Amino acid sequence: MSTTIPGAGPVRAPTQDEPITLRVAGFNNEAPVLELLNVLLRRWQLVAGVQLVATALVVIVSFIIPATYTATTVFVPEARTQSRLPSNLATLAGQFGLPLGAEPSQSPRFYADVVRSRELLERLLTSEFPDPRTDAGTPASAPLLRILRVRGRDYADSLHRGVKKLNNLIAVSVDNQTSIIRLSVDARSPELAAAAANRLVQYLNEFNAKTRQSQARERRNFVEERVSAAGEELRQGEEAVKTFYERNHFWQQAPELVFEEGRLRRQVTVSQQVYLTLRQEYESARIEEVNDTPVFTIIDPAVPPQERSQPERSLWAVLALALSTMISVSWAFGAGYLERARRDAEPEYREFLGLLGRARRELARAVPRLFRSRRVS
Repeated sequence: MSTTIPGAGPVRAPTQDEPITLRVAGFNNEAPVLELLNVLLRRWQLVAGVQLVATALVVIVSFIIPATYTATTVFVPEARTQSRLPSNLATLAGQFGLPLGAEPSQSPRFYADVVRSRELLERLLTSEFPDPRTDAGTPASAPLLRILRVRGRDYADSLHRGVKKLNNLIAVSVDNQTSIIRLSVDARSPELAAAAANRLVQYLNEFNAKTRQSQARERRNFVEERVSAAGEELRQGEEAVKTFYERNHFWQQAPELVFEEGRLRRQVTVSQQVYLTLRQEYESARIEEVNDTPVFTIIDPAVPPQERSQPERSLWAVLALALSTMISVSWAFGAGYLERARRDAEPEYREFLGLLGRARRELARAVPRLFRSRRVS
């Protein structure tokens, strides 16, 4: 007994010991792997050729592209914590990147953001570096902006473009557990990459020191002025008490003089307390001005790298081989499907040819119209 399934050939009812099989037109269900291998073997020259040409082109391009070198410096900022939390809680919070007990401006993430600030990048762009393109007709050093070959409408525009380009050449990473900062700089020359990374850390330290010392200096100047004013008020009060005693030798016998003497002595006592408090604050501010000087501990200074970081020719070749393999295999299977469809004269293939021809005709009519409308406009 047999029956017919749409899209498939006649199907005979299997006997009790015969396995059930289904044959679909155009595809061998009993040996699909062999059929796929046959499609690839029929067009092995296409598959191998695409792989070879694509990989060779990518490798050639990797040799044409200028090499990029990456220099990395590792440092840790010295930050004083002013935490009232238990040490174990502060340590646990620091492992999750939460600077509890420390000022936000002393966290490693703060320094990582300052590295990318416009002020530091512009200072680095205007600094002199050994020019790797030095020859008999060029100077030995040049600003980094000129070495990077940044061009603009004017100097301000060139500096703006240079900041964007330099920002893309810099990579900063922060370890929340150890507060270690890794700063990497890419350049065409290994010496230039190392020099730029070390110079940027130097500028970061100078900028940080200038900012913190300015804050501490302002606080110390304010307290110093208050100490001077409080000292003057104390001297005036003491002089008033001295003058009172000189003019009133028998002040104990007059109630008004006793009251006046008590008032003057209270003013002197208050002035003494204010002066002593401000004096202590002044000494503390002087100490803080020295302690607030930030210091970076350089763990690993940047050195000229021995190997390039880009392009990675082996990685490029592997990716090109994998991508070209997928494209060529897909192409081979697509060509095999079209060939089988043409041979079997499937309705979908005839419809495909008709739609393709109509699309060509419509495109041929639309292109001249588009050019004529552009000419008129």
